[in-house]
Amino acid sequence: MPRLSLPTFSLEGFRRKLASVDALPQLCVLGVLSGLLTGAVMVAFRLLLELGGVLFMPGGDHEAFEGLTPLVRSSLPLVAVTLIGIFLWRQPAAARKLGVGHVIERLTYHQGRFPLRNWINQWWVGVATVLGGLSAGREGPAIHLGAAAASGLGQQLRLPHNSLRVLVACGTAAGISASFNTPIAGVIFAMEVVMMEYTIAGFMPVILASTMGALVAMLVYGSEPAFQVPSVSLGSLANLPWIVITALFIGLLAGLFIHVARSERISGLPVVLRLMLVALATAAVAWWYPDVQGIGYDSLDASLAGDLAVDVLLALVVAKLLLTAVTVASGIPIGIIGPVLVVGAAAGALADLVGAWLFPQLGSEPGFYAMLGMAAMMGAVLQAPLAALMALLELTHNPNIILPGMLAVVVSGLTARQLCRCDGFFISMTRHGLHPLQQPLMQALSRVSVPAVMERSFVTTPRMVTRDQARALLDAKPAWILILRSTDDKPTLALKAADLARALIDDQELEEIAPEEALIDLLEVPGLRLEMAPIHLQATLSEAFTRLNDQAVDALYVEYGRRPKHKRISGIITRGAIERYYSLK
Repeated sequence: MPRLSLPTFSLEGFRRKLASVDALPQLCVLGVLSGLLTGAVMVAFRLLLELGGVLFMPGGDHEAFEGLTPLVRSSLPLVAVTLIGIFLWRQPAAARKLGVGHVIERLTYHQGRFPLRNWINQWWVGVATVLGGLSAGREGPAIHLGAAAASGLGQQLRLPHNSLRVLVACGTAAGISASFNTPIAGVIFAMEVVMMEYTIAGFMPVILASTMGALVAMLVYGSEPAFQVPSVSLGSLANLPWIVITALFIGLLAGLFIHVARSERISGLPVVLRLMLVALATAAVAWWYPDVQGIGYDSLDASLAGDLAVDVLLALVVAKLLLTAVTVASGIPIGIIGPVLVVGAAAGALADLVGAWLFPQLGSEPGFYAMLGMAAMMGAVLQAPLAALMALLELTHNPNIILPGMLAVVVSGLTARQLCRCDGFFISMTRHGLHPLQQPLMQALSRVSVPAVMERSFVTTPRMVTRDQARALLDAKPAWILILRSTDDKPTLALKAADLARALIDDQELEEIAPEEALIDLLEVPGLRLEMAPIHLQATLSEAFTRLNDQAVDALYVEYGRRPKHKRISGIITRGAIERYYSLK
């Protein structure tokens, strides 16, 4: 009876499969692995925050700033900013880039590769900003830590860069999912804000990663939603006009937040003045209103329950918004999504109180407008309406809020975009305009690595060969002949094998170049020769396309190997091959 043979696995074969645009099974495997890894990283980060709460916060709650004396809670921002100033600002500017903006920058300009130093800095800076009482969230650190951990997995395995891009999205989604138990919102955020594209090959591994991240977090923290809110609904259609007005108000707040966060007046100040501004402003407000400190999820819970006084709501809307924006403008890397949700919920709760005073007949349920405000603010600041709606649904487990939530998110987003002239926060913070991931050509070329398109039929040879050596080169039936030069400063050239074959057939033409007994100079053989530049095996077609333009050449030879003296050529990729790939797609 014949035995069934199992397919053999090799890492090299796995890499070759990943280079293609249709490597969906392989990407799904990476999605599962990156989700598990990111989930473990997120649990570790949350445990660090909880450990800090146990060590010096009342009741062991890292959000319980209200339980501290005014002097102690006002001193915390001074200590946190001092630590950040001493230990972070002594490092190079590149090492100070952290959070979601850094993730998008690395994905856009560095093919999803992350420096280790930034990743290490994100751990302690993320803990210091939250426990130090600054108006900061844990989402930015979670996304950076998750994306870099997933990308690091791919880098260790030396996977092609097109798969690193997917791994970054997987780490982003799993980071959000594990932080808030919101797997769908994690997927949408990763695709809408970070990747800025929707493809099946991207969606499926990201969904798996988000699921795995949530499962790891559930094993430790349970499956309860992040916020406990009663079930509410739209009720009367008479609420719709006030929902529109509330969304307009929140859209203006989002525009104010982005403009202050991008303020060149603040960012142009000397470093010491910027840090002092953040520390002193936060300490002054915290003396009377500790609700503005930290992430503020306890205040968000109270807003949803309708338990906050009007002055506290005003402090959250005005002071927390400005403190968060000024902290960002000062260059301190913080997470902004948590504070944005808190400000939006407080603004919605405040609008609810004003609406009840002006129009008593509306009679909305407690928490209804706070929930809408939360989603509207997030959607307007990030210009990510789907991510905001999914976050609203999963954070509250209340499907009745989706219909009015859609209206609120769209109106607030349009207000911030059209009236306030604001792009999405992370786009404006990193590039101030259109970037390669928003260009269809570069998007398509980024999904494939050079091994999927390169020509493998080639031979290498020195410039001077005998006729017998030339015939031996052609015996392998190559498409290209790579002419290696004597020194590195001379470009490697590619000659069509057909041109050499034609010259060997035409003895008279070849006799003019060299007699029978002499060496043939391949640079003198009639035919088209392409100047070439090197590119590494893991590069994407977008990297190859950029290098062709930067080096002003028409072809690249693909190198593999880590050590310079041991690198080998594994293929050739021409400008025509890239253009044919894109035109066929």
